Amino acid sequence: MKYDFSGWATKNNVRCSDGRTIMKDAFAECDGMTVPLVYAHDHTSISNVLGHALLENRDEGVYLYGTFNNSKEGNAAKERVRNGDIRAVSIYANHLKEKGSNVVHGMIREVSLVLAGANPGALIDSVLVHGEEINEATIYTGEELELYHAETEANTDQADKGDDSSNEGETVAEILDTLTEKQKKAVYAVVAEAAGEGEEDDDDDDDDEGGDETMKHNVFDAETGHDGTVLCHADQEEILKLAKSGNVGTFQNALKVYAEENNLKHDALSSGFAQTGDGNVSWLFPEYKDVRPGAPELITNDQGWITTVLNKVHKSPINRIRTRQVDIRNVEGSMDTLRARGYIKGKQKKLAGNITLARRTTDPQTVYVKSALNRDDIVDITDFDYVQYLYNIDRMQLNEELATAIMIGDGRDISDEGKIYPDHIRPIWLDDDLYTLHVDLDLETARQELQGSGTGVSFGDNFVTAEAMITTVLYAREKFKGSGTPDLFITPHMVNVMMLARDMNGRRIYSSVSELASALNVGAIHTAEQFEGKTRKATINGAEKTKKLVCILANLADYSLGATKGGQIAHFTQFDLNFNQQMSLLETRCSGALTRVYSAIAIEEDVTDSAA
Repeated sequence: MKYDFSGWATKNNVRCSDGRTIMKDAFAECDGMTVPLVYAHDHTSISNVLGHALLENRDEGVYLYGTFNNSKEGNAAKERVRNGDIRAVSIYANHLKEKGSNVVHGMIREVSLVLAGANPGALIDSVLVHGEEINEATIYTGEELELYHAETEANTDQADKGDDSSNEGETVAEILDTLTEKQKKAVYAVVAEAAGEGEEDDDDDDDDEGGDETMKHNVFDAETGHDGTVLCHADQEEILKLAKSGNVGTFQNALKVYAEENNLKHDALSSGFAQTGDGNVSWLFPEYKDVRPGAPELITNDQGWITTVLNKVHKSPINRIRTRQVDIRNVEGSMDTLRARGYIKGKQKKLAGNITLARRTTDPQTVYVKSALNRDDIVDITDFDYVQYLYNIDRMQLNEELATAIMIGDGRDISDEGKIYPDHIRPIWLDDDLYTLHVDLDLETARQELQGSGTGVSFGDNFVTAEAMITTVLYAREKFKGSGTPDLFITPHMVNVMMLARDMNGRRIYSSVSELASALNVGAIHTAEQFEGKTRKATINGAEKTKKLVCILANLADYSLGATKGGQIAHFTQFDLNFNQQMSLLETRCSGALTRVYSAIAIEEDVTDSAA
């Protein structure tokens, strides 16, 4: 039988890396079949068919005899196998079935030459499981090939005549294995010399009757074939010993240290460690994979309250807001002239006094986010929509800036040219006392009211703070004139302080945020980490005080955000030919202000002493 190489297509009872084991006679139906021989399982071109392989089912597995065709690609592959550049094969099989983790049946459809790794070991790749059928797979055995030259006609005839010079039942590889190392080296030297002479003079006849110009030999002998250019067994033992020592941490680090100490570099062609070349040890290890493929995950500040603010404020089609209120309350008798009077016969009736009109106007201001995207980046980034991704970031920034300006102001200095001025979008926290009630959170008073100077013995600080907050909010609600039920916008830390409040028996006072909202008499609680640490200066009775924001209560339906047609949030794009950039502009022109007096409450803590 003529063939160019042979080797194991599959091996039985070898546990594969995915935990499966190919059982005996799993491919028994393939015995005697001839299947195509290809390279790297590539079916895109007929030129990738390099020859064919005859399959033989054995007790140990499926053995194959490979023959290259006379095409350009076939001869090129034959030379690479002869030279030792390609050292292994894999099979493509379908109709695979398994019982438990054992593969018990399948049909081999093709054999492929592959660039195998340096360490033998079975592998089943790309397995698709459907019930008990694996369906299809690419299977690597990790076994190296044995190379043979095709027998001549004379040699075949001699074999047919029953020449007793050969050992019947033994392969050439098995015969070579019986030789000593010195004998093997002598055989290889003779083969190399004969091969060289044959190349120099093709017309010379061989003196041996029916002999071939070269002798059959195993070119993949693990001990003599590498010529010191690949990682030998002793090197592998040293790496394992280094990894087990615990001084380098991981097996990967052990490989790296050993390679550096011995001046070894990874050779991608031979899948070994070559002393020359431009390879790198890191190529041995798999590529990094994204945990969440696609666009990078955004790390942002708390965004939940921002959506709530922009959804709940009153949207007005007018961007020049004017509010007018008349206060006709008789608070302390100072407006006695406005009251209805009783009549006494014979007395002149008096006219009611004049009323006071409170009037305020608010003009709009443009707020924008501008960015530029290089066209090279737009073209090169293909795993997600780069343009849409940056637009979403710009929109998120614009929304956060608007919501922050509405609630507490943008925080920039008055001289900053990017300042969103508080007379255009009026912050609820910094608004006039006629619109926003500013109330102090007095913790010391609350502590004394609970149990005098010994409060700390029975109640912790969390309980005191929670009680002070509830008392302050409920008392402030007495002056609240806004519509409906207000929502509470508060720092996450203050919510946690109140949620952790315990009674004298150690039980938590509030079991949920909704229960806490009910105690505070608010519609909902929204945490805003952007409120943390915010302070303002206030002049009270001629003295300057520093007030730290704790929370804001407001029904945002009482806040009007005005924008005329065309002034709503709009997106503009333009391509800059000079700089090859896609310009993006998100812009709105709007005004904002509370439209009801006493429609918001700001709870603050006096930190004047600590600020000083």
